[in-house]
Amino acid sequence: MALILPLSLAACGAQPAPHMFGAERFEASRGGHDYVVFLKGSSVEVIRLGWASPGEHQAIRAIMIDLIPELTGCKLRESALQGDSGEMRGLVTCPRPGPRRAPSA
Repeated sequence: MALILPLSLAACGAQPAPHMFGAERFEASRGGHDYVVFLKGSSVEVIRLGWASPGEHQAIRAIMIDLIPELTGCKLRESALQGDSGEMRGLVTCPRPGPRRAPSA
C-alpha cells in the first residue's frame, strides 16, 4: 500500500493547469534542470521539474523566460508574466502562419 502512492505520483509528470489542458507540450533540459512548456492559444505555462537549491532560483527564472520563445516561436508579453522559478504563466504573441500556397505542378 505504501508503494502505491509514490508510484502514482511518479506517473503523473508535469501536468498543466486545468485551463491549459490540450495545450501543445515542449520539453527541454538546461543547466541541470528539466522544464516543460505548455502553449495554448496566447497562453503559456512553464514548469521546472525537480528540486533547486536556494542560490539557483534567479538563474532558473531567466532560463524559463528564455525557453518560451526558443521552444514555442512566440514572443513573451513580459508584463503578463506571473510566477516563480517553479512555475510561471503568461501570455505570448505568436506569428500567424502565412497563406498556404497550392503545390506547383
